[in-house]
Amino acid sequence: MSQNTLLNSLSKLVSENRNPTTMDIDTLNTLQIVQKMNQADAEVPMAIEQQLPKIAEAVDAICHSFSQGGRLIYIGAGTSGRLGVLDAAECPPTFSVDKEQVIGLIAGGKEAMFQAQEGAEDSLTLAESDLKQIQLTHKDTVVGIAASGRTPYVIGGLEYANHIQASTVSISCNPDSAIAQQAKIAISPIVGPEVLTGSTRLKAGTAQKLVLNMLSTASMIKMGKVYQNLMVDVKPSNKKLIARAVGIIMQATECDENQAEKLLQLADMKVKLAIMMQLTGKNKAQAQALLDDQKGFIRQ
Repeated sequence: MSQNTLLNSLSKLVSENRNPTTMDIDTLNTLQIVQKMNQADAEVPMAIEQQLPKIAEAVDAICHSFSQGGRLIYIGAGTSGRLGVLDAAECPPTFSVDKEQVIGLIAGGKEAMFQAQEGAEDSLTLAESDLKQIQLTHKDTVVGIAASGRTPYVIGGLEYANHIQASTVSISCNPDSAIAQQAKIAISPIVGPEVLTGSTRLKAGTAQKLVLNMLSTASMIKMGKVYQNLMVDVKPSNKKLIARAVGIIMQATECDENQAEKLLQLADMKVKLAIMMQLTGKNKAQAQALLDDQKGFIRQ
């Protein structure tokens, strides 16, 4: 694509327009600058609210993948890719899922998390290669993330995912974008022009992060990883998380701290199992059998 063609393409994107309320931002004092940014950020939740039915549809698709042994796979470049990797990385400690159940792929690989990899996002075939490397199947859900909605890496990845009949979802901040046209479920929060023209790590990045929060968290809730509003599958892998685990057992069962600590040890540091033992009076094996019978749902 020639520079002139690309420039013309970008000029048509909402996310690339100039924000009329911040044309003088370089003349403002510090407080006024951050006030302008805060006012702009307040528009993001309203844009996401319009997309909630699509977000819910995507959550159901992800849960369907999980129920048949499939995975949630994020693909993106730059800020969008980093946000996907971040959300994926948080799932194992928060919900005790296997590190391969939620995967984040970023154009350019791991090095791109810390430093831009020139040209990686411009390849239509690189994402296909990355998805083949993790052996993508029709059981998986692929979520393509691109604020502009036109990133070749994401377009190519969604095309390949569609080809093998995986579920596909797009997250972009421009209406009727290229990735929205590729995906079976298109999530498009239109947050409008950025405070700094074209700097989509701002409002667009915030919108993407909020949507990703919903996709992973709501999916895990629906898969039984939460009891009431407690992270009962949290992995107590450090002192803070051990303390949190004890607190969760206390909150879920109304037992005291000593009993919660004892239960956690008896349950091999599995919070959900400890809670089941306390609520039912069963031993470890019996409580685990109950959980297995109900596919991990404590409330059931």
